[in-house]
Amino acid sequence: MAVCTFPKLSRSQLTTLQVNLGYRCNQKCGHCHVNAGPERKEMMDKKTLELIPKVLKHYNLNILDITGGAPELHPDFKKLVIAARDLGVEVIDRCNLTILNEPGNEGLADFLAENQVTVTASMPCYQKENVDMQRGKGVFERSLMGLRQLNSLGYGKNNDSLILNLVFNPQGDNLPPPQAKLEADYREKLNERYGISFNNLYTITNMPIKRFAAQLEISGKLSNYQKLLIEKYNSSNLENVMCKTLISVDWQGLLYDCDFNQQLGLHMQGRYHIKDLLNQKLILEGESIEVGQHCYGCTAGSGSSCSGSLEAK
Repeated sequence: MAVCTFPKLSRSQLTTLQVNLGYRCNQKCGHCHVNAGPERKEMMDKKTLELIPKVLKHYNLNILDITGGAPELHPDFKKLVIAARDLGVEVIDRCNLTILNEPGNEGLADFLAENQVTVTASMPCYQKENVDMQRGKGVFERSLMGLRQLNSLGYGKNNDSLILNLVFNPQGDNLPPPQAKLEADYREKLNERYGISFNNLYTITNMPIKRFAAQLEISGKLSNYQKLLIEKYNSSNLENVMCKTLISVDWQGLLYDCDFNQQLGLHMQGRYHIKDLLNQKLILEGESIEVGQHCYGCTAGSGSSCSGSLEAK
């Protein structure tokens, strides 16, 4: 495959702090770009976690996007949520749904509702076979249980304070279908078959890194998938890529331009730690963003971000 250089990017006004609390998860999904699983031990320490609300306040940020692993497994997850909500910051929980019915988490859904946390949940299909193939046997039924818990509390209903978003990832080496059409299909099928409702469906392109890249390499499809992302490059998506308004923080507190750069070890220019955001008010707007071949995954076709298709923005 010919070498191709992704266009240069610079940061706009920062609105979102995305924090990875650790790689421990109760699942081990085939498409996971952080290689999360039950055996992972990495977890943000208490001292680093306590800096997060201070940064939110210091930069007057609007959104705290909490991810993992399963971020809810962090012992101070609830403490962080409460601190951010006390500041009036919207909190997004990147939830795998099955964590809601893990032993010991019986009150988790109630906690999320009480604190009006936006739940953005993995749901790669409305068919049992496809979900279990990608995420593990029994995950589909347990995901339905989680969705029913959230619906019973008012999530996905006519309540602007309890937002439930679902996330679709393709099964293999292809781009997601048009988001609006797929959302309509999800809404019809989940409601008709299971009585489940939600607010939005986000389509996200699988990045050819970590576990997914290894799977593609084994099947001999990695090179073709990387080529597909480049061939489908859509320059109109550049203005809306998530790295322009977001900073990603890893479990050690190190800063990156996005979650994918984090997994590839591509630090923000300057190799900053979250404490640096408090020691000096860094001038972030206008700074260069670290880019690479994987960035074509965000700009291919309809585009992809943590909030779905870029064409929908």
